[in-house]
Amino acid sequence: MRVKMILPALTEAKSPFFRPIKYALFPPLGLATLAGYLDAEDEVQIQDEHVETLQLNDTPDLVVIQVYITSAYRAYELADAYRKRGAYVAMGGLHVTSLPQEAAQHADTVFLGPGEDTWPQFLKDFRGGKPAPLYRSQQRTLLGLPLIRRDLIKRHLYLVPNSIVVSRGCPHRCDFCYKEAFFEGGKGFYTQTVDDALAEISRLPGRHLYFLDDHLFGNVRFASDLFAGMRGMGRLWQAAATVQSVLRPRLLEMAVDCGLRSLFVGFETLNPHNLRAQQKYQNLNRDYGAAIRRLHDLGVMVNGSFVFGMDEDDEDVFARTVDWAISQGIETATFHILTPYPGTALHLRMVQQGRILHDNWDLYDTRHVVFRPARLSPNALETGYWRAYRDFYRWSAIWQGAQSKASWSRRLRHVAYAGGWKKFEPFWDAAIRLRQVRTLLPLLEAILSGFGQYSSSEENTIFAPQRENLAA
Repeated sequence: MRVKMILPALTEAKSPFFRPIKYALFPPLGLATLAGYLDAEDEVQIQDEHVETLQLNDTPDLVVIQVYITSAYRAYELADAYRKRGAYVAMGGLHVTSLPQEAAQHADTVFLGPGEDTWPQFLKDFRGGKPAPLYRSQQRTLLGLPLIRRDLIKRHLYLVPNSIVVSRGCPHRCDFCYKEAFFEGGKGFYTQTVDDALAEISRLPGRHLYFLDDHLFGNVRFASDLFAGMRGMGRLWQAAATVQSVLRPRLLEMAVDCGLRSLFVGFETLNPHNLRAQQKYQNLNRDYGAAIRRLHDLGVMVNGSFVFGMDEDDEDVFARTVDWAISQGIETATFHILTPYPGTALHLRMVQQGRILHDNWDLYDTRHVVFRPARLSPNALETGYWRAYRDFYRWSAIWQGAQSKASWSRRLRHVAYAGGWKKFEPFWDAAIRLRQVRTLLPLLEAILSGFGQYSSSEENTIFAPQRENLAA
């Protein structure tokens, strides 16, 4: 069987002016995971339109397309073209799960939810000549997964080819998140066994890893055992976690001890009323500043995530958020416009209130306003969003943030990472177009190596409270 797997490019990744490096970071790990279920004699290829030009003159028997909301129209275009040529088209992903009837107009089979249970059943049915038009995930487990087909990944096209996922979902239920719709009908958070996760890590070459899990720290026992098993591997890694997990005693220290050097943290908003409205209860009554100090004291960079446009946000929210982030010494920040994705509680509420402006999925990219804000005009929200990026990444702001660090070496690392990430987009663009982005990985590793280092006196200060907690 000839199988072609496609990750269509997100609309925002195909700008005629530049291609941000963020779209050439990670390979399509989900498709490579599904490829592991295919037979050894099957011919399979994976194409990622973010980093390569799709070859569309082939004649596969089966085409598999992963769909996100801002790649939906492109995915439908590709699906229609292949179906006209006689290929069988299967589609899945976040957008398909949220709007299966829309996707079904362009596919022979659609998948709802994660595919560990439905994909093997589909392959059996397809080979038997009786595939169903819809498969809905219900049995949630990562036990017995086949090896990910990393041989199909074009590693040289990605800055971070060593991406890995050892869990699915998240234990929390935020209103604006896709998670509830995608995992409907079964468990919304589950992990691999620690042994399987460690085995997958051991198969990855080099030093650097990036955990793409929504919340790597979400299961404390699993995370503790994983970090204990990774100790001594010599890895440098990045991941995502919550403020709550950062403040939890001992777990963060274990992560740093086995190589954590950068953490994506969803602060989202500084307003507790916004947190309650979005049911992001895990951030309520948490000291954001203490979480950042804790990370920095352990030598971990912070990539803070912030969302604008919640109902309590007014004209001052942009400056307040940016000024606070700079004063805290956050190395990098990711800003978003609140976006009511179909299938989320936020979208349902916005529909009921008559606040959705349109359903042009190309603009559901967290850069455009697609709903009517409560205290801002759509234009003011978009203008403020772009101003926040500009103000946070001014050279003067980067240097101001660096001043929060205790030593010159830490200040210089702050400037190198923050400046290198956002101020050299033409350089990153050239590296991507010349297919040389992978050659920059040693530079990333060198910067990350500088983090996670502190003096013996700092170590005593950092770990002393933990020793007291353990003794108690």
